[in-house]
Amino acid sequence: MNFLNTFRARLLIILIILLITTLSFQYYLNLKTQEENNRLREKQEQALVAGFALGTGGITKTDYLSDLVKREDQTFFNDKISERIKDIIIINQNWQITDSLNSEELIPVEGENKEVIYKNLADAENLPPLQESKRLGADAAKFPNAAIDPNAETDGEAHVIPVDTSKGRWYVMVILKSDKSESAKKAAQPLVYTLFVLSLSTFITILLVWRFTRPIADLSNAAREVAAGNLCVRVEQRGQTNEMGELAARFNEMTAELEKKQELEAKLQEVEKSAVVGRLGSAIAHEIRNPLNYINLSLDHLRAKFKPEDAAKGADFDKLTAQLKAEVARINQQISDFLSYSRPPNPNLQATDVRKTIEDSLRIVEAQAADCNIKISLVEHENVPRILADAEYLRSLFNNLFINAVQAMEGTGGNLSVKIVPEDYFVKIEISDTGKGIPEENLDKIFEPYFSTKETGTGLGLAIVQKVVDVHNGIIEVTSAPNEGTHFVVKLPKV
Repeated sequence: MNFLNTFRARLLIILIILLITTLSFQYYLNLKTQEENNRLREKQEQALVAGFALGTGGITKTDYLSDLVKREDQTFFNDKISERIKDIIIINQNWQITDSLNSEELIPVEGENKEVIYKNLADAENLPPLQESKRLGADAAKFPNAAIDPNAETDGEAHVIPVDTSKGRWYVMVILKSDKSESAKKAAQPLVYTLFVLSLSTFITILLVWRFTRPIADLSNAAREVAAGNLCVRVEQRGQTNEMGELAARFNEMTAELEKKQELEAKLQEVEKSAVVGRLGSAIAHEIRNPLNYINLSLDHLRAKFKPEDAAKGADFDKLTAQLKAEVARINQQISDFLSYSRPPNPNLQATDVRKTIEDSLRIVEAQAADCNIKISLVEHENVPRILADAEYLRSLFNNLFINAVQAMEGTGGNLSVKIVPEDYFVKIEISDTGKGIPEENLDKIFEPYFSTKETGTGLGLAIVQKVVDVHNGIIEVTSAPNEGTHFVVKLPKV
């Protein structure tokens, strides 16, 4: 078997594809996250540069920061930058706040004597933590927000650069708006995407596991059926060409062989049983028929030599001897039926005229039919071909069917009709009577050996009929309704 067509190879390939897909998607997410971080860092750097540039301009110019951002000649400050900058604070060499971009409470005010009143840096409130305060050296202690943990949860962060002027060292503090919430949101997005990829991979894996294990479940159920004795079960191969497909094919072959073996064993047992019964029956029939023949001959001798001369006694004598001969004939017929069923079939198939065979069988029941007021009709369609059959076997078949039909109409009378109809590959013989019919619950049993609803029946008549039909590769069907009659259809292959 080609390795790529095996179950293991396909499973391995699928797992590799899933792994590569997951890693590729994760790499793509990491790359996008890195790009987003770089973009945020670039925006932060641009905001810091613009803030420091504006703050330095505020030191060298007399205009306030709020006026500088409105000038048309400034090129650093724009709407995107203003969204990032929360405030810009200018601190002089005396640690006083000389200007603020957005905090009016920090802007110097004019006193009663026209003097300028500055707010000290130490008095500034709600300043966010100072970032990289160590770079300021000893001056960092002057900043009240230097003691705040830089990683604390606040709504901003402060950056400071010193500016040396002719008046001394000034400081520009740029306060940026916090982007931690945005960063957290950006950080959560890869997790959502990763969760989606893992969920999709898990779903695909479950589908694949279900698909790959379904044949195993089918095999398990089929094996359970076989263990229970059902050898007709087959596993659906589902078009697979891997190990599971081969296993299903081998399993089906195994069950098919077991079924054939079971059928052969059943037939062998039936043949052995028939052989034993046949040998035993032949021996018993020989021992019984000899006394029966003697009794039959003795009855004939009695009727011929010892019939009373008195008319009344003579009539009683004839009636009793006739009944004895009828019982002897019945016993002899039962022995014949038993021998016919128990013997292995050895038909001599020849081209046979089915109408002639049927007429021979009808003669056997004509007298009894006349006594029971039963009308017999035989209809043959045109151009009925000959059939390939053994005439003696056919007589046994039709004898049993006709005798059963007449017995079903005893005491009530009726009609026995026979039709011979040609078909494509068969000659169809329909035999109908208007007797008492067969109960529906018995229709499936009437061809079984030794099944009979008659008190004196052996149950072999219809079993012999079925056996003869099978020997000739024919078909027999029956329909019946109580008190309406029975309809047999026999199809025999034509020559």
